[in-house]
Amino acid sequence: MMKKIAIAAAVAALAAPAFAQSSVTLWGRMNTTVESQKFGNQGRTVAVVNNNSRLGFRGTEDLGGGLKATFELEHGLNSDDGKQTNAAFWNRQASVQLAGDFGAVRLGRWTPGSYFATADYVSLHNHDTGSSEDKLYSGAGFTQTNKVGYFTPNISGFTGEFAMHAGEGADARGYDASVNYDQGPLHLGAGFSKQDKAKQYAIRGLYELGAFTFGGYFQREDLGVGANATRNIGRVAVMYTMGQSEFHLNIGGSKAGGALGSYGASQYTLAYNYNLSKRTKLYGFYTTYDSKAPNKANDFNSIAAGIRHNF
Repeated sequence: MMKKIAIAAAVAALAAPAFAQSSVTLWGRMNTTVESQKFGNQGRTVAVVNNNSRLGFRGTEDLGGGLKATFELEHGLNSDDGKQTNAAFWNRQASVQLAGDFGAVRLGRWTPGSYFATADYVSLHNHDTGSSEDKLYSGAGFTQTNKVGYFTPNISGFTGEFAMHAGEGADARGYDASVNYDQGPLHLGAGFSKQDKAKQYAIRGLYELGAFTFGGYFQREDLGVGANATRNIGRVAVMYTMGQSEFHLNIGGSKAGGALGSYGASQYTLAYNYNLSKRTKLYGFYTTYDSKAPNKANDFNSIAAGIRHNF
């Protein structure tokens, strides 16, 4: 028995260095609000609302020579009723990647980089989630599945992502490109996506000035079909921090055309965050969406209070 234990210990000691080069991390976010909501001309209702909660696994293996293999699996779930957000279980990300000094090559499913470089970057109060999400931003040309992508290394603050969606005979090929610049208080970004005739491009800027942060983006949508296929979208955001408190104002507007049809729309959000820690915050907001249509059927507003915890 002692001999078997000694052999097992020796094998474990020899294997330990290999195991030490790889790791798997469990992470996620639970984000839930209680809201008083009003849809169109209907009366107000009280609802418990999920704000893009998720559960993820991230793994890394150091292959030596600056080369790393990684994978990421991310599951979107509804924190209000426990259901998954759509039919696919890994409905947010399922990818494998090889990275080195050359940058990174990724295969699988993930959210387009053009979105993160623009709309998500300036959604400061709740990261473009829940009922206060950006309801004007266009996803024209967006593809998430069956992708091959290249990520550049960071060069003096500049990074880029270039991805292609393989149609696999089911739909048209898609393309997505984004660039970011992050250096000091200045943060810039741009994104472009295209699938078949539908496409969009956007530019974004964000500047940190002491306790204030100012950001905004401009986007052009082109559905490529019909006489009224295009529209312009814009949004500005301001954040003021004081200790653990954050005060937010977010204003967006869109011209008629494209996905909105014959009428434009606007959206306003006023929000407050109180950061209990780096991972947990209490927050509240008021958001209103005005579709500019005469019947007001698509209008929406909500008064909300919530808790977000990252782990």
